[in-house]
Amino acid sequence: MRKMSAIYCRMSGVSTQTTPDMPPIRAWLPTMLLLAAIWGCSFLFISVAVRELHPVYLALGRVLAGSAVLLVVLAFKRQSLPREPRIWMHTFVLGAIGSALPWTLFGYGEQRVPSLLAGIWNGITPLVVLPIAVLVFRTEKFTAQRAIGLLLGFLGMLVVLGAWQLHGGADLTGQLLCMAAACSYGVAIPYQKRFIAGSKLSGTALSASLLLCASVQLAIVAPIVAGHAPPMPWDLSLKVVGSVVALGALGSGIAFVLNLRVIRLVGASMTSMVTYVMPIFAIIVGVLVLDEHLTWYQPVGALIVLFGVAVSQGVLRAVRRGRKPKLPAEPTAAPVG
Repeated sequence: MRKMSAIYCRMSGVSTQTTPDMPPIRAWLPTMLLLAAIWGCSFLFISVAVRELHPVYLALGRVLAGSAVLLVVLAFKRQSLPREPRIWMHTFVLGAIGSALPWTLFGYGEQRVPSLLAGIWNGITPLVVLPIAVLVFRTEKFTAQRAIGLLLGFLGMLVVLGAWQLHGGADLTGQLLCMAAACSYGVAIPYQKRFIAGSKLSGTALSASLLLCASVQLAIVAPIVAGHAPPMPWDLSLKVVGSVVALGALGSGIAFVLNLRVIRLVGASMTSMVTYVMPIFAIIVGVLVLDEHLTWYQPVGALIVLFGVAVSQGVLRAVRRGRKPKLPAEPTAAPVG
């Protein structure tokens, strides 16, 4: 979910390498775990909100809340929004494929499947990033190791789907919608790396601009897609209103600030390890709070997917050699769904 600071951390202008002098673990690990918890819990909030809100209006409320938080942060830091038309053009595209579309798709998906399953599907984002980055934007190189990682990840996706017993229906549709949302993140990440990563503007300014663009897009599209005007906040339950605010203010606002703090402390490569923790939080809160249930093959498939991600990113080889993993420049988790 991203919501989108994790996806666009290269916008921060912070070096993607780990800092020369690693700070004490107590200085950054609690913040990283809090970050993973916020993004992992986003799927719970989506599940609660779509009970009363149309998915497209949920996405609209989220981008509006996230925009408001980041604008406050900008004002506090005395920074301005981008002024170059080229930057606004690219953030308009990113607002669509990195915020408006995936957050809407996750909403549709969670009308049909449990939130913990949506959290698992969010974990496939790095597997989508690689082929898009290699074949379309040419920002990465393809290697045998990455090919093996992709094959493992694809196998894990089939296991999560329970491909041997598919019979269609709402469950399959919901899973495919969540998969499509993760694929949208997978396109957005190499896009931002190709066209925006070199910008000297702060990550806060760029992320605020893309959320503002997404707000405009959804404000126009939402009434058409939903077929009715948005409900007034006082017509919704407190749980739903709180979920929308949490998704925007926490998942797309405060989490971004926390993400930048961890990046400054340990670098973006180490920060991207949050990818492996988010699904755990999504599963825990889904089971404990929403009383959701997993079939045996879904967590097994999730582990295979994450193992494929680790292989494709060279994490295992780095650990065996006692080095820090040289991960992609940007954290490969989506924020969120």
